[in-house]
Amino acid sequence: MYISDAHLKSFLADAGLVSLKDFESVEKEAKTEGRPIGEMLTAHSLLGEDELRRTYAYILGIPFVSLLGTTIPYDTLSLVPEPIARRNNIIAYSHKGNELEVAMLDTDDLAAIDFIKKKTHLKIQPRLTDSASIKSALKQYQQGLKDNLGEVIARETEALRVGSGKNGVAVKEGEERAEDLKQMAEGVPAVRLVDTLLRHANAQGASDIHIEPEEETLLIRYRIDGILHDAMELPKHAAPAITARIKVLANMRLDEHRLPQDGRFGAESSGEKLSIRVSILPTYYGEKIVMRLLRDSISGFTLESIGFHGAALERMHGAVRKTTGMILACGPTGSGKSTTLYTLLDIINTPDVNISTIEDPIEYQMRRINQTQVRPEIGFTFANGLRSLVRQDPDIIMVGEIRDKETASLAVNAALTGHLVLSTLHTNSAAGAVARLLDMGVEPFLLVSTLRVIIGQRLVRCLTADKEKYELSREEQQQLERIVDAGNVLRALKEEKAVPKDATWKTVPFYRPKGGEHAAGYSGRVGIHEALPVTSTIKELIMKGATGDDIEKQARSEGMLTMSEDGVFKAVHGITTIEEVLRVVTE
Repeated sequence: MYISDAHLKSFLADAGLVSLKDFESVEKEAKTEGRPIGEMLTAHSLLGEDELRRTYAYILGIPFVSLLGTTIPYDTLSLVPEPIARRNNIIAYSHKGNELEVAMLDTDDLAAIDFIKKKTHLKIQPRLTDSASIKSALKQYQQGLKDNLGEVIARETEALRVGSGKNGVAVKEGEERAEDLKQMAEGVPAVRLVDTLLRHANAQGASDIHIEPEEETLLIRYRIDGILHDAMELPKHAAPAITARIKVLANMRLDEHRLPQDGRFGAESSGEKLSIRVSILPTYYGEKIVMRLLRDSISGFTLESIGFHGAALERMHGAVRKTTGMILACGPTGSGKSTTLYTLLDIINTPDVNISTIEDPIEYQMRRINQTQVRPEIGFTFANGLRSLVRQDPDIIMVGEIRDKETASLAVNAALTGHLVLSTLHTNSAAGAVARLLDMGVEPFLLVSTLRVIIGQRLVRCLTADKEKYELSREEQQQLERIVDAGNVLRALKEEKAVPKDATWKTVPFYRPKGGEHAAGYSGRVGIHEALPVTSTIKELIMKGATGDDIEKQARSEGMLTMSEDGVFKAVHGITTIEEVLRVVTE
């Protein structure tokens, strides 16, 4: 929304919202720092963000709407999928004929408007609104979904209760015959229940669905932004049908209740293709099911969008421009390692290179890349799969995970013989990857010849637009200095011009959810990273058998931000909070 400074100045002065003296002072500072004057007005608390939006709306002649206290019909609200609504702060609130009115915080977000237009085939009428309206409307998604889901579940679970067993006698879980289970799995109630669960979980932005049998009930939980939430409880008699339906979809044995099983199937929800990975484990009260929802397409991600910046970003781009060597992503399960590697593959996926992968499982499907799934049960492992891959004339190889000595040795040899190799390791830090590879039996001289950059990473939840700014107290500053090298972080902030050159921790702002509602103040996740370049000094340390701490200390002296420091860097930018960073790096 472009408005000239002179026009804004005139309006604010005439309306008595900001004095000329204050405006001119802020205007001078904005020009010095190269920041928009509206942003500076809110930073100095001369004008609230919502008040500024109302001003823009009035000057530009764009209608302003408040959705507080408005109940939006669920059919209208759901025309914009909840993940899009949360990410882009856009709410569909009125649908008449072929026109759809949407309330937005930024009416210049043409990409979001175009997406909704293509999805709904309606004429989109953008309106400005405030943060409180967006927050209020977003709460209605969950209520609408629960109401919708509740009706389906009540109806279908009752149908299962009435239809279970023979001659009206219920059959206990674990005692069903394969024929009965198959009939139950293909029945309308089971199909609708599982389909509704998948749609509901996807609309909530869940990455995993946990179906946990208890003594009297069946507990459904969703993992959203890395945190497990109770979604609902179902009657226990629904368990056999739901379990059977999922087993049929994932091509598992219906009559096996004593051994763990793994499978996979595809689905579609809200026009989005999903690949669903299924794990079933016998427990005391029945079979526990975990379904991981993987969005099939990862195209369009950039290193910047997943959290890389500054020196780490330059190191990553430098590493992928090489034609040989190894790039490793390290961290625990669920820390975003695969997403980082797929993003790198997307960058280097050009017509003049041959890219092959060996994975377990294939999490995202990518065009022009030859992806292979390992099958340990028939002897097709990472090691013998990689051995075959190098005979396929690849330029770039991605190995899903280096798990053993043989795979590590083959990956290092591939990097030595003219291939660029990308892979992951389960270590807590970037520096820890060196010790892990040495433990696997890789010779130090081979490591220094092949390693280009090692990435350590975690995922933190992102703050929503409904956040407030605050400054650290003296006690909090001291606590921060005990956790991270505060000077290193402040230097990085100044180098990337995120704070003024004369800034101190006393004046640097941080952010937190408004009202302290931490669970409701986050949406989506982003990576915090440490990118360790294997420089000549690091190579010397590896050859001398230095510890991971020594290697990390040297990397930090050469400008590397640790994961904790990168997290604090992002907290200053208002992307996340210090509390969230500490939760992730200390768990």
